[in-house]
Amino acid sequence: MKLMNWKAVAALSGCAIACSLAPGARAQAGGAGQDKSVPLSSVVRLNRAPVSKEILKVKLPQASVHKLPNGMTVLILEQHKLPTIAIELDMEPGAIADPTPGMAKFTAEMLREGTAKRNSSAIAGAVDEIGAQLSSEADFGGSDSTVYIAGLTDSTETLFDLLSDIVLHPSFPAEELEKYKKRELGNLDEEMSRPYFLADKEFHRALYGDTNYAVTAPTPAQVQAVTSEMLAEYHHKYYVPGNAVLGIVGDVNTADILKLAEKYFGDWPKTAPPTVKLAEVPAPQPKKVVLVDRPGSVQTNIVAGNLAITRTDPDYFALTVMDHIVGGGPSARLFLNLRELHGYTYGAYSGLNTDVYRGSWNANTEVRTAVTEGSLHELFNEFDRIRTEPVPAAELDEAKRALVASFALSLENQLQLLGDALEVHHYGLPDDYWDKYPEHIDGIDAAAVMAAGKKYVDVDHMQIICVGDAKQIKDAVSKYGPVTEVAAPPEEK
Repeated sequence: MKLMNWKAVAALSGCAIACSLAPGARAQAGGAGQDKSVPLSSVVRLNRAPVSKEILKVKLPQASVHKLPNGMTVLILEQHKLPTIAIELDMEPGAIADPTPGMAKFTAEMLREGTAKRNSSAIAGAVDEIGAQLSSEADFGGSDSTVYIAGLTDSTETLFDLLSDIVLHPSFPAEELEKYKKRELGNLDEEMSRPYFLADKEFHRALYGDTNYAVTAPTPAQVQAVTSEMLAEYHHKYYVPGNAVLGIVGDVNTADILKLAEKYFGDWPKTAPPTVKLAEVPAPQPKKVVLVDRPGSVQTNIVAGNLAITRTDPDYFALTVMDHIVGGGPSARLFLNLRELHGYTYGAYSGLNTDVYRGSWNANTEVRTAVTEGSLHELFNEFDRIRTEPVPAAELDEAKRALVASFALSLENQLQLLGDALEVHHYGLPDDYWDKYPEHIDGIDAAAVMAAGKKYVDVDHMQIICVGDAKQIKDAVSKYGPVTEVAAPPEEK
């Protein structure tokens, strides 16, 4: 799901978390060792902050669910605090079913570049005129494409008109496609120069082999090969009402919104969604190290992780708590160990990624080249610790309270509430899933955390990616598994 979802990261307190190795969330490597005048072992928690021991009890507003005759699902959530409306259209199956890597992304992003009655400038002008926001995307590894528009409620019908036009009648103009391809190639060149991007790329390849789940970016050749005809064919096949969920939140009336949904999307021809057979996730591979050589690099980017769970797995809550304890932010174990105790880095984090297929869990950091071995040693110390030692009661309680507090804060955001409703629908979760979320988190005990560690911090199948100067770090990283060396892209050499 594409709305910013706090559940997709470990906790609100860890805003810098690089759970998915996202560019904006990456920790930067430390410069020099830190002088610790007070050892971490001597720090005493005073526990003077006021803490409620009661479980958060909530009953969230439920989105009403409707079906148009053509098969499109409509979710409506009335929220009357502000005179605003947000509309999100989610289209399955997203990038994981791409016939060619990048097709879901290219199609979604090109929707805004022209329709049968509006060119790119006219679309941008119409959005600006009413002070609206418009976006469309399809993330690699994701199971849907998303088109989003938001504005004031007095522009509601204009928003529906714009959204339906770009979704139902895109023209994929050749001249705009050429501009788009140039931008994409430039962005790809830039990404290939970033160590965390290379680490992410190799990590997904190590877990998912040659399946669509492994793709984190298209190749230059794939970008160059895209044509307007290919985009139109993809749109015709996958953009059908049976694949679509239209979510609306804001200061709206359900009956009025249903009339607008019918007016602007009711003529969308009813077409049977294509049969999609998703690839099997490869079996876990034996532990290994992939070393991406960047000669002269003064830092090493490290990602270590393995396959985890689907979004609907019963272990989701235990693994969420475990992940928060290990690497969910500045108070988590990896941060306290690698940064506060050893001064190896500015930050070290972990993250859980889930979807309709088996996702991943990883720990990641960026350290000075000279402390690569020490950093790997401490990472594996923390892996062993979460697998073999019960979490102390105070630490477990603090982690659970942080997760529930983050959840409570998210309830003030109407877009988040819509995101929650769409998530429930997308994954087939129970209607009262978020009502019971605090209770499920609070019910996780130390035994459940350790069991999750043993099962999902799988050191025998750990895929370890190190991006750095091979001459300086190869001997160090080879202590953690057989090494496969990969050359960095030509721009990096």
